[in-house]
Amino acid sequence: MAGASGLGTGPGAAGGDGDDSLYPIAVLIDELRNEDVQLRLNSIKKLSTIALALGVERTRSELLPFLTDTIYDEDEVLLALAEQLGNFTGLVGGPDFAHCLLPPLENLATVEETVVRDKAVESLRQISQEHTPVALEAYFVPLVKRLASGDWFTSRTSACGLFSVCYPRASNAVKAEIRQQFRSLCSDDTPMVRRAAASKLGEFAKVLELDSVKSEIVPLFTNLASDEQDSVRLLAVEACVSIAQLLSQDDLETLVMPTLRQAAEDKSWRVRYMVADKFSELQKAMGPKITLNDLIPAFQNLLKDCEAEVRAAAAHKVKELGENLPIEDRETIIMNQILPYIKELVSDTSPHVKSALASVIMGLSTILGKENTIEHLLPLFLAQLKDECPEVRLNIISNLDCVNEVIGIRQLSQSLLPAIVELAEDAKWRVRLAIIEYMPLLAGQLGVEFFDEKLNSLCMAWLVDHVYAIREAATNNLMKLVQKFGTEWAQNTIVPKVLVMANDPNYLHRMTTLFCINALSEACGQEITTKQMLPIVLKMAGDQVANVRFNVAKSLQKIGPILDTNALQGEVKPVLQKLGQDEDMDVKYFAQEAISVVAQRLRKLDFPVKDSGEGSVPRADKNHFPRPRVPGEDTGKGPVYQLHGDTRDTLAQLEIAELVHFSQSRD
Repeated sequence: MAGASGLGTGPGAAGGDGDDSLYPIAVLIDELRNEDVQLRLNSIKKLSTIALALGVERTRSELLPFLTDTIYDEDEVLLALAEQLGNFTGLVGGPDFAHCLLPPLENLATVEETVVRDKAVESLRQISQEHTPVALEAYFVPLVKRLASGDWFTSRTSACGLFSVCYPRASNAVKAEIRQQFRSLCSDDTPMVRRAAASKLGEFAKVLELDSVKSEIVPLFTNLASDEQDSVRLLAVEACVSIAQLLSQDDLETLVMPTLRQAAEDKSWRVRYMVADKFSELQKAMGPKITLNDLIPAFQNLLKDCEAEVRAAAAHKVKELGENLPIEDRETIIMNQILPYIKELVSDTSPHVKSALASVIMGLSTILGKENTIEHLLPLFLAQLKDECPEVRLNIISNLDCVNEVIGIRQLSQSLLPAIVELAEDAKWRVRLAIIEYMPLLAGQLGVEFFDEKLNSLCMAWLVDHVYAIREAATNNLMKLVQKFGTEWAQNTIVPKVLVMANDPNYLHRMTTLFCINALSEACGQEITTKQMLPIVLKMAGDQVANVRFNVAKSLQKIGPILDTNALQGEVKPVLQKLGQDEDMDVKYFAQEAISVVAQRLRKLDFPVKDSGEGSVPRADKNHFPRPRVPGEDTGKGPVYQLHGDTRDTLAQLEIAELVHFSQSRD
């Protein structure tokens, strides 16, 4: 099947004279007909290489007709083709020939799979910008008209996304035709087409003249906002934001607000949800006067909506609503018209609503000031800190910095502590993990004395949690606390408690000691590391569990750069050499790796180093690659893994081979 290209599918198609210049297109056809989807997909992804090999004329005359007429494939292949064609203008001869790319993309814009159609429309929009105004009317606008009048709904939905890119550069007569086509799609019999038109209504309105917006777009908006399908009505709400930005205050009041009021009270909760979700954008577009007269009452209704999803969406917008209000009226409006509804939401029956409110309510403190925060908001914060839902308590704690700027965290400390303790011991490990991440922030705000008295024991308890992710996060938490409170605090408070864990009967807890030392050594400095931490690490080299021993080797490698030369040569190196002769292969491997790092450290310090003579072990655990050998190294253990100096050249050769793949003959 040569398709429109008129070519055969084998090497013989090159012709009797032995010229193999046609071979790339033959390879493409062969691979496109292959039963293996991956081969066909790879072939499509190499279209640019093939087009380069063919040249612009043969790409236009052979490749594109073939793609237009003979491609009926899997969706992922068509998706790749639609994406490739969007960047093909330069490969067909530049903007003068961009119209050659329209036929295959037109076909792709009519397929059943939505993702393929969307990608084809995206490529068509991209190519439309490269058309001259004359070519746009000659080639692109007729394509849009064909799609808009197609028998199958798929082509009509694709057309909706193309009106806005061709309208600005069209002549007045053509503009009138385009507007007429769009109007017909907005009243299409198929709900999917009306949905597509509603989703592009705001985008289309932005490129129209103001008179056309008032006379044509606003009536379309009104009709779509009262459509029988709620999926169409909710998209009209989204378009309202773009339309409102184009109109004056008087026009907004008379043309848009009646429809928006209707949407805010729509019988479908999905439409009301969309109004709540887009409330901040609507507020900015409508202006302060309409916000005060119409949007605030609508927002109050959304906050007490019968559907929890709507109340949660509205609660999320409380802070943004306050920030967008005029500065002079902001405090009064929130206190008198919004706060009473917020107080009801604090005890809402839905945890999603309470969680949404808790994520933003702290931000109101910066808007209302210190006195109002203490008198009105603080009781709400305290109530949420005692909420039975862990997400609510967590959202309050995660935004404490907002309150700290206004009233100081001490006001919350008495209620804060029980909430933190409950979250720290929550059955869900992800909740425990989240509170750990906020601990450095809390520590900085509460101060070292309060932290040592109330929270230190919690931080140490996390180190022996049964979930590894918690132990890991607790280790990183200690490092951040040391950076915040200083090395003296670490030496007196943290380090002794960590080192005691080295004698724990549970080997996982002993390993946590090593992880803590790895994290704390850099923050604590050389003196504390050498005098307090190093002896414990060296002692643990004799542990009965191999996992502990090879983590000792990794720890010595980690803290090596911090230690002085005497400690490295006199204490660390002998222990590593002993571990290098361990019976466990993993221990040997990590010991040898650590020896190499320590040796390099000593060489940099001009300290005499003797070769240990220890061979490395070719096997590593599944999470580590064998270390690269130095040139000439011989382990006596057979072949070794090496990194060659010509790796970059090899990669370059592979890239060249990939480029010339289609010009080489194959058996």
